[in-house]
Amino acid sequence: MRSQHDLFAEQRLQQIQRARSVVFDERERHRHAGDACHAGALHLRPDSEWIERSWRRCLAQGQRPHHHVEFDVVTAQFARSAQETQRALLRAARPALAELGRTVASTRFFAILTDARGVLIDIAGAIDAADPRAVAIARVGVNLSERSIGTSAISAALSERRAVWLHRGEHFYRDTSVYSCAGAPIYGAAGECVGTLSLAGVEALERPELRHLIARAARNIENALTLQTPHRLLLRLNWPGQLGDGHRDGLLCLDEDGCVTAANPVARQILTQLVAGRGAVHSDELFAIPVQSLFDAATRARNGKGVMEVPLWSGLRVQVQAQLEGPDMACAASLAQQRGRGVGHSMPLKDAELAMVHRAVADARGNVAQAARTLGISRATVYRKLRQR
Repeated sequence: MRSQHDLFAEQRLQQIQRARSVVFDERERHRHAGDACHAGALHLRPDSEWIERSWRRCLAQGQRPHHHVEFDVVTAQFARSAQETQRALLRAARPALAELGRTVASTRFFAILTDARGVLIDIAGAIDAADPRAVAIARVGVNLSERSIGTSAISAALSERRAVWLHRGEHFYRDTSVYSCAGAPIYGAAGECVGTLSLAGVEALERPELRHLIARAARNIENALTLQTPHRLLLRLNWPGQLGDGHRDGLLCLDEDGCVTAANPVARQILTQLVAGRGAVHSDELFAIPVQSLFDAATRARNGKGVMEVPLWSGLRVQVQAQLEGPDMACAASLAQQRGRGVGHSMPLKDAELAMVHRAVADARGNVAQAARTLGISRATVYRKLRQR
């Protein structure tokens, strides 16, 4: 007796075949008649218009479903070069790749990391070395872009800029109809798409839930890319009542002067001034409070008071948790006391901090920016310390 899963799978394949006939066969009929093809919506499944868009792009590029897919012959030199140019992405992605590999170990799926061109730069998971179909796509340096292998979760993630699931028959080429895959784009600290993360299986059971898994893993990589960007102040932010939701929090990195050095996609959705490619943005353009208030909040965080509500210029408010990165004033002052660098051993820590700031400004001949760099703090903090008595 056939199982419910087998019946569902057969219905899905029949539905896909009907959709392919709409696009491919009807295109040929219209081509011979000299008319443009407008087949209309395929209704493969909810939110599946992107599959038709990909199929039509492939056709427009001269690709045909029956053509043989020639997977790249990759030289060792090209493979090394592909990885060499993506060191930051590889470093950020490897923990998530390893975790994905463990998660899908018994499902015949494996994880693939590509750059923004669709070129594979790393893999993880159980890959059947005896299956040439798995080996063909699981090689560092192989090009898995739409122009190279047609419709896939990787090419769809790059073109649609969102997480997708692709069943076997939904691939463009017949040669690639043995693969099922899920994919998600990865955004860098400056807001640009830097690559994709995907899960692929050869003649594996249909698992649309992998779309959620891959999207979550991609967010973790984006957070890692953000955090590995040099910064002085880290702000975790979200709407009131939602802060602390892990990978769903916004991450915003500021340098010592309050300029944004990195932001994850959640932060860019909340702070709409952070447009990819715009250039330097200062904290004062994002929050309707002085930047020194954020640095002060980070100092208070050491006493358990780091979360605050911050107004945006739009009138909305967000919750922010501020965290200093690198040596802070208290640590520096304490170290100076221990070493006896002009600060008395019996001097209170607060006074030692003030003395260090005044000394650094004097040594810099009044150049506050230079003094701040010497102390490893922001200019805003230096100004605030100078106002204290």
